[in-house]
Amino acid sequence: MKKVAIITGGGSGIGAATAKRFAKEGIRVCLLDLKEERAENVKEEIVRDGGEAFVLDVDVSDEERVVEALETVKQEWGHIDILFNNAGINGTLNSIEEMKVEEWDKTIHTNLRSTFLMVKHSIPYMKESGGSIIITSSINGNRTFSNFGMSAYSTSKAGQVAFMKMAALELAQYRIRVNAICPGAIETNIDQSTDKKESVKEIEIPITYPEGSHPLEHKSGSPEQVADVVYFLASDASSHVTGTAMYVDGAESLL
Repeated sequence: MKKVAIITGGGSGIGAATAKRFAKEGIRVCLLDLKEERAENVKEEIVRDGGEAFVLDVDVSDEERVVEALETVKQEWGHIDILFNNAGINGTLNSIEEMKVEEWDKTIHTNLRSTFLMVKHSIPYMKESGGSIIITSSINGNRTFSNFGMSAYSTSKAGQVAFMKMAALELAQYRIRVNAICPGAIETNIDQSTDKKESVKEIEIPITYPEGSHPLEHKSGSPEQVADVVYFLASDASSHVTGTAMYVDGAESLL
């Protein structure tokens, strides 16, 4: 029986690369994304290459739409084995003093609330046969705290790792594994969701890396490199791995 995966934010970047990686391995993929056109392009590429995929337009911070999407996948393919909770935004970069409550709330709502909703409502579909849940967190809020103005983003990403660990222990009895990835600088379009305010200049502390800030490869990582790690966590090769945050950053966060 082919495995079925749901990928949020599947229309670009890490989500798109992971969808293609999963499909290459014979996994059926449902892409959840607000930008349907991009997700449709990913789906078409998967189908052209012989894989199976379909797209749903879902705001993953909207509980009603999340519930409907999961039920649609169940009706389409009969079961759900993998959840890659990847959707997220950088949001507004601002000093804590100048940050508006609504700016803070939007980032927390989009990144952390959606993680809770997707995991919560996926559990009933995985309880009988087990499954794998992977959450895209970040080095920010977990190892790195020097990206100024990102207090809301970093808080949401730290919260995802804490939630992952709580969920891993709670869901172990159902053989549902829960892990997180913590990427560093990756070549994606997440900067399109970034609104950097002038106030950030007032709080920045100059940091320089004369030899570069990416020790392993001297460049940002690729979505495909992250997708390989996500596939490992989704596969039986990681059958005894749960409650773990895996850093995919070429040692960037260790500087």
